[in-house]
Amino acid sequence: MSGSKKGTVAAVAAFLVLAGVIGWRFLASPDEPPAEVEAGMSIAPSLDDLRARAEANPDNAQAWHELGIALFGANRFAEAAQAYEMAVQADPDAAELWSSLGEARVMASESDPMPSPAAEAFRRALSLDGADPRARYFLAVEKDLGGDHEGAIADWLALLADTPPGAPWETDLVRTIRQVAAINEIEVDERIASAASTRDLLPAGALAAPTRGPTQEQMAAAASLSPGQQQAMAQGMVQQLADRIEAQGGSVQEWAMLMRSYQQMGRLGEARRARDAALAAHPDTASQIGEIANQLGIE
Repeated sequence: MSGSKKGTVAAVAAFLVLAGVIGWRFLASPDEPPAEVEAGMSIAPSLDDLRARAEANPDNAQAWHELGIALFGANRFAEAAQAYEMAVQADPDAAELWSSLGEARVMASESDPMPSPAAEAFRRALSLDGADPRARYFLAVEKDLGGDHEGAIADWLALLADTPPGAPWETDLVRTIRQVAAINEIEVDERIASAASTRDLLPAGALAAPTRGPTQEQMAAAASLSPGQQQAMAQGMVQQLADRIEAQGGSVQEWAMLMRSYQQMGRLGEARRARDAALAAHPDTASQIGEIANQLGIE
């Protein structure tokens, strides 16, 4: 398999893991659009409300940021990129806004998995904040797409080592490292263990070779598909996850992955039902599940 094909497979791998191409929302801002309180009920502002607020205050970077978050969550990626372009004009020194812009540009691209304007935005983010996790992740993807698989894995391992304990993306990051390593026949077991050795970073069993998720054959097949076909493949894999959880039960992490996947696909009703089912299955971790749902904007 050629280097470019392997890189395409690596990009699709993350899409299959989180049903969002390589747009990992776990690297998004923890800030969600503000809720308006009415009669004791929290009501999220509509897209029209957010757009009107931003257009009325064109120099307010936060308003554009909130609009960008909402548009991204609605899978309207090109519009999200436009919102973030306005945000960085209003606040050109905010690394988070630049990395958000880069991610939206990646997701809006129908053919190029790393368009140059996206890479430029990620580099601008790192020039402002060398620790920005989203920019670090995507620039490692750029290396992988360019054939530097070892360099990409090294960068992802460095990101893993810097990941705060308890971060919701750690297991998925380990899985992606393992998948890309397996595709390119690179040994990573000891390196993953070393990256996590100084902290209780990963959930129990996370360092073991994954038994679920996309197989190498699935990723290889996905690499040759059109974006629409990739989306259909991801939807099928999400359905498989949902069916397995329903039949066998699922861990909190698996329920969280299902909620994220539905949210990414704009299937908010199903995301809510997954949250409610997770709460019923794991009442002892209700606060954790509720926090995950809140971060995803599932109300």
